[in-house]
Amino acid sequence: MTARSARASLAFSCLGHLYSHVFEPIFYIAALVLPGELGLSYEEVLALIVVGKLLYGLLAPAAGWLGDRWSTVGMMAVFFLGLGLSALAMGLVQGPWAVGFVLALIGLFGSIYHPVGIAWMIRSAVDKGKAIGINGVFGGIGPGVASLTAGTLIAASGWRAAFVVPGVLVLLTGLAFLVFVAKGWVIEAKADRAPQPEPSKGDAMRAGIVLSVTMLCAGLIYQATQPSLPKLFEERLGGANVGDAALAVTVVYLLAGLTQIAAGHLADRFPAKKVYLLAALAQAPLLAALAWASGISMVALALLAVAGNMAAIPAENLLLAKYTPAKWRGTAFGLKFVLSFGVSGLAVPLVSLIRVASGGFEVLFVLLAGAALVVAAAAALLPSERKGGEGVVGEQKAGQEAGA
Repeated sequence: MTARSARASLAFSCLGHLYSHVFEPIFYIAALVLPGELGLSYEEVLALIVVGKLLYGLLAPAAGWLGDRWSTVGMMAVFFLGLGLSALAMGLVQGPWAVGFVLALIGLFGSIYHPVGIAWMIRSAVDKGKAIGINGVFGGIGPGVASLTAGTLIAASGWRAAFVVPGVLVLLTGLAFLVFVAKGWVIEAKADRAPQPEPSKGDAMRAGIVLSVTMLCAGLIYQATQPSLPKLFEERLGGANVGDAALAVTVVYLLAGLTQIAAGHLADRFPAKKVYLLAALAQAPLLAALAWASGISMVALALLAVAGNMAAIPAENLLLAKYTPAKWRGTAFGLKFVLSFGVSGLAVPLVSLIRVASGGFEVLFVLLAGAALVVAAAAALLPSERKGGEGVVGEQKAGQEAGA
């Protein structure tokens, strides 16, 4: 793979990561006005996305397997075109069942990105932790971009525009991607540009078991926090409207997302296990404090808690890549996202149930603090590393062409 193709792969992978994370938070902002539009309660509106969230995670292994066995480039094309057309369909549907169906389509096509796009990007990268960090920023700021976009478009043109306008951008990106593929500027890659040592079978099995636990719990934190913050901010910021809540969510996710560049750099330079463990430990007291916070201090705590959750992602992905053969990496990332986005996607109905039962968010955030402690305790059981996740085969990168 040439340096030019690697840079193009990173660019399209980053855009794909951004797009894969925008439509769900757009829905959570729209959910603040949809009760009046659809004649449902807030909790009933939230339930409309449950099938889409489950598909987003549960179909990831199949998408990863197709990427490994058929074509990562082909699957990325299906992702861009399918996701864009699904979002455009939201401009036409009527009634809650139709809205839920389109959200399911968005989840179906959205399920392609993480197992395919991240595995593809890692194969193309020399400094894997750095590339994961850069890529992670785009996923991390996705909810912030989505919240700002959704709040603005809903105020100007209604909730449908919040889906249609981003859908047009995704579709145009897909068409540009096809041009790059046709001209040979983006090519298929089945082997790592910078190979890394194979782990022992024992270490690979041990890491697989531990990461299954940590990815499930970390995913639960992410999936529960995302739908909770818009409503939490609307209720506790004091007179906040939909636009104010959307702006606060935007600030939290935009700033928190930027931490992944530094976190990816740290995961290249120091043991990824330690970076992962410390990021989990930092979240626990912040989530617990968020349970009773209000005002500006609540927004600051939310920013730090989300930053801790996102800072763990580059190390987590680097660890998963390290303990998985390159030819099966898409499938492995697919299994990861069954846990992170599929099973843990049940956090959305959990948020609704806890809120109805307790009348607030206090119990929810205490439980999420406990989940962060479980992640830290499990991460301590990962195999030891000699250095930063060994994401680069040494000092082999010196003299290689520039590019991620």
